[in-house]
Amino acid sequence: MTTIKKISLGTNGPLVSKLGLGCMRMSSVWGGPINDEKESIATIQAALDNDINFLNTGDFYGAGHNELLVGKAVKDRRDDAFISVKFGAIFHNGQWLGLDLRPIAIKNFINYSLVRLGIDTIDLYQPCRMDNSVPIEDIIGTVADLIQEGKVRYLGVSEITAEQLRKAHSIYPVSALEIGYSLADRQIEGELLPVAKELGIGIVAFANTAEGLLTGDMKAPLASDSYHSHFTRFQGDNLVKNLEKVEVLKQMAKDKGYSPTQLAIAWVNAQGKHVMPLVSMSRRSRLPENIAAMNIEFTIEEMNTLNTSFAPSAILGSTYLQR
Repeated sequence: MTTIKKISLGTNGPLVSKLGLGCMRMSSVWGGPINDEKESIATIQAALDNDINFLNTGDFYGAGHNELLVGKAVKDRRDDAFISVKFGAIFHNGQWLGLDLRPIAIKNFINYSLVRLGIDTIDLYQPCRMDNSVPIEDIIGTVADLIQEGKVRYLGVSEITAEQLRKAHSIYPVSALEIGYSLADRQIEGELLPVAKELGIGIVAFANTAEGLLTGDMKAPLASDSYHSHFTRFQGDNLVKNLEKVEVLKQMAKDKGYSPTQLAIAWVNAQGKHVMPLVSMSRRSRLPENIAAMNIEFTIEEMNTLNTSFAPSAILGSTYLQR
């Protein structure tokens, strides 16, 4: 298995792997089952063995379960891992209640995170999104204070507008923007990505397969109990027409000898040296294919085909990624 090269997370930022490991799905998501814990820990450690050092978690993933899991995996290997933590989301009985981004809450959240992770300092700390209930100055200022205290190394943001990003960066340098980005979700190319690039902020791109749309495995109609059914993208004629677009990706993948998922990851990877695909994995068996995706190259014609077939307005309907 080949190893992953390193990139700077933003201008003059820390060196991190070009491929990131998303750990969220190792815990219960929206009330779903918990994956085998031993396999999840082994997956994290195998990722570290292959130079994937960027580990992404959140204090609300599985009500702290995910941080405990990551903590077990990096025990005695702290120097091998770059740990990114999101905060701010409030859940009860698996249901989203909203955000709490008050300074007093942030200072409370981080202490619990540090204990669950079993570490002294979080490498990248970021509000999971902004809802304008708390001034950005207070949110970013609090994380800046935590950096001064030594509890955090770098500031990140997630699910943010271009205007909010500029403001946050003016308060304290932002190292990374975590945002949904894929062939099917390109709305951020208009304003947000150009602003991030201008400011020298790295991009941590999650949902590379657009909640499974680009895997080539999805078929219409979906099962009635599928969580995808809540989003208009996966409903009725929208899903039928969207899957017709995916056929282009499936054919290209077949011609190149890869899977549609690998091509979806490779497209994100090809968007620039400052863009990191953040891929969710909970099984070691998925590591080789995802690492191999990082070495896929496209011809000019292939890239034009993908960019035309998956133009920003090509996919019908929305998901939670839409702003």
